[in-house]
Parts: sequence; C-alpha cells; structure tokens
Amino acid sequence: MNITQKGKYIIAVTIALATVLVYLPSLRNGFVGVWDDNINIVENLHIRSLDATFFRWAFLDFHGSNWLPLTWISLAVDYAFWGLNPLGYHLTNIILHVLNTLVVVFLVVKLLQAARERTTKPEFLAFLSDRVILFIGGVTGLLFGIHPVHVESVAWAAERKDVLCALFFLLSIIWYANYVSYKTYKTYMLTLGLFVLALMSKPMAVSLPVVLLILDWYPLNRIPSWKTIWSLVVEKLPFFLMSLVSSMITILAQRSGDSIASLDVVPVSSRLLVAARSLIAYLGKMLLPLNLVPFYPYPRQVVLFSFEYLAVLVLMLGITACALVAAKRHPVLLAAWGYYVVTLIPVLGIVQVGNQSMADRYLYLPSIGPFLVGGIGIAWMAKKVTTAYRRETMRLLVYSLLALCLFFPLSLITIKQMGKWKNSFALWDYTIATGIESAVAYNNRGLSLKEMDQRGNAIADFERAIALDPQNYFAYNNLGVVYGKDGQYPRSIEYFLKAIAINPQHADSYCNLGLSYFNMKQEDKALENYNKAIELKQDFDAAILNRGNLYFIIGNRARALQDYRKACMLGNSRACEVLTIANGE
Repeated sequence: MNITQKGKYIIAVTIALATVLVYLPSLRNGFVGVWDDNINIVENLHIRSLDATFFRWAFLDFHGSNWLPLTWISLAVDYAFWGLNPLGYHLTNIILHVLNTLVVVFLVVKLLQAARERTTKPEFLAFLSDRVILFIGGVTGLLFGIHPVHVESVAWAAERKDVLCALFFLLSIIWYANYVSYKTYKTYMLTLGLFVLALMSKPMAVSLPVVLLILDWYPLNRIPSWKTIWSLVVEKLPFFLMSLVSSMITILAQRSGDSIASLDVVPVSSRLLVAARSLIAYLGKMLLPLNLVPFYPYPRQVVLFSFEYLAVLVLMLGITACALVAAKRHPVLLAAWGYYVVTLIPVLGIVQVGNQSMADRYLYLPSIGPFLVGGIGIAWMAKKVTTAYRRETMRLLVYSLLALCLFFPLSLITIKQMGKWKNSFALWDYTIATGIESAVAYNNRGLSLKEMDQRGNAIADFERAIALDPQNYFAYNNLGVVYGKDGQYPRSIEYFLKAIAINPQHADSYCNLGLSYFNMKQEDKALENYNKAIELKQDFDAAILNRGNLYFIIGNRARALQDYRKACMLGNSRACEVLTIANGE
C-alpha cells in the first residue's frame, strides 16, 4: 500500500470524525413541521409500514409534488426503528452526510491521480505529489463536511433526499472512473445502476451524464479531439435516457401539485436573469456563509439594465471567460466551473418550481466544484510557503495550521446555524429577524405560533403575510382555522371563501369550510364542501372522517361507517377509534 492509499484512509477517517463532532448538536433538534417535515414524515401515514401497499405507493404515486421512492423507503425504515422520534431521522442524515464526506475525499484523490497519470506537463507533475493530492482531497472533504451551506441538507430531516441522492451520485462517478480504467460491462452497469438510485432519491441527479462528459474531457483525458466526443455521447445514451424519464416524471409530479409557475407569471427572460444572479450569489454564500436562511423570496422586479443584474451577468461571463482562457494551462478551473454550473442548472428556476429564487440545499452537490478549486488554491499557497522548509515536521505543521484555520471558524458557524433548525418557530423567527420580508416566512411563523397556542401573534403574522402577498391563500385559510377554533365561525367562513376564490383547487380550504358550516348546524353546506374536498383529494382522510361524523349526526349510520372505514384504512387513528367504538355497540 503506497503513501497515497494509506494517507487517503487516514485523511478521510479524520475528516469524517470531525464532521460527526460538528453535526452532533443537530441530534437535539426536533422536526421542522412547518416546512415539509410534517407532510414528508410526521403526517405521512404511508411511511408507517413496509408492506406491499407502501411500496406500491412509493413507486407509483406522487407525494408533496415529488416522486422520490428511495427517499420514502429510507424514511419508512427510520419510522420502523424510531417511530416519530426526530433523533433517529437526524442520526441517519448525519451518517449519510459523513459517508458522502468520505466519498468526496476518495473521489478527489482518485480524479487527481487520474489527472497526474494523464499529463506530460513537468510543472504539473512536480506540483501533484502524493502529499499535495492528499492535502487537496482533505481540504475539499473538510469543506464539504463542515461548511455551513450544507446545514440545511443535513440538519433538516425532510432533506433526506439531498444526502441520499448525493451518496449514489458520487459513487456513480467513482465507478465511472473505474469503468474508464477497466472497460468492463460490470463496472458500466454498476455506474448506471447507482445513477438510477440517485434519480430515485432526488431528480436533481439528472445532470450526471453531462458531468461524466466533463470528466471525460478533464481529468480523464478521453476527448483528444471534437471528433471523439460523439462516441462518448453514444456511450452515455442510457444515462441520458434515464435523465429524460426522470425529468418527465418530475414535471408530472410538480404539475400534480400545481407547483410549476407558468410563463405568464414568470417570463423566460426573468428566469434567466434570476438564474445568473443565483449562480453568483451561491458563490458568495460559500465564500461568506452568513445570513443563511431557508427561504430566499423570488425578486418582485427583474430588470436587465439595473446594476444588480448587469453586474452578475458581467461577473458570470467574466468567470467563464477566465476559465476558458486558462483551460490550456489549468483545465481543472474550467472543469470545476462547468461541473458547478451543470449541477445547478436543474434548480436555477429555468423551470420555476415554488416561489423561492434559490436555496442553500441546492448547493449540496454543486459546491464540490468550488471546494475543489479552493483546496487546490490552498495547496498551492501551502506549497509556496513550505518550499523554504526542508524539514518534514515544518511542512506538516504548515499543512495542519491551514486545515485548522478552515476547521474552527466554519465549525462555529455551522454549529450556530444548526440551532436555527431546532424547530419551526426558531427557524422562521430567525428568518424574519434577518430582514426578509416574505409572505411565506410570516405565514410559516404564524403556523408555528398557532401550534404554540399564541393565537393573537399568529393572526398578526397571517395578516402580515396577506399584506405582503394578497394572493396567499394559505394565510387566508390559516386565519380561518384560527377564528374557527375561537368559535367565530362566520368570520372563519369569510376567510375560507377568500382562500377558495384565489385557489379553487385547495382541498384543505373546502374541508375547513365544511367544518365551520357543520358547527353552525348547516349540514347541507357542510356536506357539499366535504364532498368537494374529497373530490379534489381522494385520500383526504380528515375530510372523509368529518363527512362520516356529519352522516352519523344526521342519522345515516351506514354511510358514516363507510367513511370511518375508509378514513381508518388511510391511517386516520381517530377514525379507527370511532369505528372500534361503533362496532362494539
């Protein structure tokens, strides 16, 4: 075993242990219910069993506007062991992140070794010694493991899809490098299989075929001329086909939840400008990871000839031009920039999903490119400093000091950032405190306050959300729920009707409206709205239970029992209790 083989295991394990230590505080965090943890875990009745029905749902149904069968399976396994104890879900996320950190170190070392084997440049060979390769791999892995931009992906239980997808994505690249070396059918199929697993975890992995082509150019040096590129594209046709299938499924899933913004709402020109701004803004987040928040609102005005957008366009084009000019001497810069851009394209909003402009979690995979460049830059500076020293102990001291200078400040920021994800209220209160004026943030903090039974403060937040976005039907619906719980049914009905007027497809508003009519003894209107809610969402167990209660009150016992059975089959525990009592009579 040579120095690089021995060293990479020592470096990788050391960085993995450091990553574990940094992320241990997240085990004290709860679920962030008002930001996907409820819909994906706490209220997701499907993950509470690992039977044939569950697997059929995981592979054939959409949930939360997503198709993520492997992610649902991993969450179901967690539920089997931990129930709804958040510690277990956070522990799994940490384990997966640590494994990804290990893989990043191995991958960087492998690719740098490939670059060294395929170059004839003496200065490059002199620079990429075993020690330097290990150092670059270590720094890249350290940045990946402890950088604050990854807190959202690791400390948020619902983002299991990020860490799971990344594991298979990175392993697929490693096996692709093996395939290039050995050219065996087994390594090719394993590479493809790992890619499919990545797509089944999160569709952001669709960029992998293009990433492999970038690696073919550098460092694998498989594209000596443009004529050879077509054979490599043909080689990857199964990968492109899988990407196409995944993209089509994702679009169908997002459309099923009405999550894709139309071109009338967000024109293509605006999307491209915001995408360019996000590319640069993400670099800023990696350089200066401060004020990281869970929601960056989509800009209200996007003007090409404003300083903000002209500046980012110039900067983006400037970075690209510099990377192209430097490609002959330093191809790693263009390869890293290409990787960064390509892996971000699926989430840059060209196909706009939701009303955010960017998200820290989207950097989980793309950040490896800039981190690698950072590792190379730090290694180059360290090499300059250590040139004067001939004693090995002095060189090791310099490398160690540089690593520590990265570790401590980033670790402190990361640990502090994890505290923001402790629970829903902490997250959204911090977001608003940073100065973000977002209807989403106020609505979500209002929901957190409602759960804390601070109804007055919740109403104030919902009203602020409506003031910022008069089309926010969630806030109208939530106001109706608060007033309904206070027994102010006419007022709650007013807000539910406003929510329905904005979005006639919002099943929750019809269900809540039906409940208010029920409490006002207007059974006909209640039944009408329950039926509408169930028509829009056929597995809406709460609406089915409520309709069963209505049938029971008006004396239609047979229909009531039918609804109780259906709601119970959907996993509604209250319906199962009522059914047990009814059957025992």
